[in-house]
Amino acid sequence: MAKPTSKSSTKRRKAPRVQQPEAPSPRGSKPAGSKSLAPPGRSGQESAPRGVRINRRAADRLRDGHVWIYASDVEGVQIEEGEPPTLIPVADNRGLLLGTALYSPISQIALRLVSREAIDETAWLKLIKDRLHLAINRRVPLLVGEDRKSDSCRLCFSEADEIPGLIVDKYGELLIVQLLAKGLDSPAVRETVVEVLRNDKHLRPAAIWERADPRIRELEGLGAPQRGPLFAVHPDQPVTATQLRLNGLKFHYDVNAGQKTGAFLDQHANYKAAEDYARLLAPGGRALDVCTYQGGFALHLARVCKTVTGIDASHTSLEVAERNLAANRDVIGDKDVDWVEGDAFEVLRDWSEAGEKFDVIVLDPPAFAKSKRAVEGALRGYKELNLRAFKMLRPGGLLITCSCSHHVSWSDLEGAVASAAADAHRRVRLHERSGAAPDHPVILNLPETEYLKCLVLEVQN
Repeated sequence: MAKPTSKSSTKRRKAPRVQQPEAPSPRGSKPAGSKSLAPPGRSGQESAPRGVRINRRAADRLRDGHVWIYASDVEGVQIEEGEPPTLIPVADNRGLLLGTALYSPISQIALRLVSREAIDETAWLKLIKDRLHLAINRRVPLLVGEDRKSDSCRLCFSEADEIPGLIVDKYGELLIVQLLAKGLDSPAVRETVVEVLRNDKHLRPAAIWERADPRIRELEGLGAPQRGPLFAVHPDQPVTATQLRLNGLKFHYDVNAGQKTGAFLDQHANYKAAEDYARLLAPGGRALDVCTYQGGFALHLARVCKTVTGIDASHTSLEVAERNLAANRDVIGDKDVDWVEGDAFEVLRDWSEAGEKFDVIVLDPPAFAKSKRAVEGALRGYKELNLRAFKMLRPGGLLITCSCSHHVSWSDLEGAVASAAADAHRRVRLHERSGAAPDHPVILNLPETEYLKCLVLEVQN
């Protein structure tokens, strides 16, 4: 029989002390290990801030993953006298360091965050080099391989590739650079970008040119780009024009002409989609490309449709479209393709009232809303164009309708198009929503990277 244990002989062990986890800091409070913008002075008080302090709203936006800080969100700037710095530390309103940003002292976008740490110019130039290499490597699968039918794409898409303000486009053997932020406007940045581009084994450019955007140049206070190329294999006779390929079609390119960097690479996937849908819904039909620019959608549709008309207000653009048509006659044969110079709203109004009919219509207008205040007027414009298109489409016809206005949301665009369909008494089926081509990636934390919207619609009655 086991000897009972007396109560007095029972040893009570103390439970191990469990360390309670610290309560999470409230949003915006100083986390463990956080750094202040400036070191404390001898008195123990924090010294005068060096750099920029921003309000809580902007700080929260940065912590959520965005990289822009507007001038209206800046609470204070302390810099040395003389030329403003290109890089500047950024702190919240309590002095806690948030990172390092490109500084644009006269722009509405005053700061573009490039690092969540404090970095100097040497570190920033290395980041540019590393991030540009990475951006190019992401695009290499789009450019190499025997089955590839395009030799052109966007190599670097600014904030989407973590180099805010830098655009690099490849048009065949030519590379075009745009610097869209004051903080990039320096010889060191240009030299770094050119070094990466000219030495990449997949690119082998004949020349690298810088093209300025006049509007951005004024807003950012940028200097004028140099007249000659940033790099050329033959400096005495640098290449300024070439012929590029998109989806197996040839397009003329001239460094000294065209909008943006010269052409619109963001639509090249939608060009092919329009062709494929036309083959499915309206083979051999009559097509209309509104705001055709240099014939991108029109020439793709000409491989499927019997007749194609392109409308644009720019005589110069239509001259290039005609050159592109001539270059692709071996592909599209003797299809009837013509160009009409005129205002899209006026032409569509006249033709819809005259009873013109089409099997395929593409609407690819310029950005109607450059700001939030312009959205209401932009939606009236989108509705008017789509209303005219619906009135001219035959039953079973195809409508490709686009918006490149960031401030016009998907719901805004679809609402305008649905309203136009209702007014035209048309029943419309949505086949697809699409955006820019894969070389123009969308970053969810940066809604500005999703600017292009494209709806593929079938008119059922």
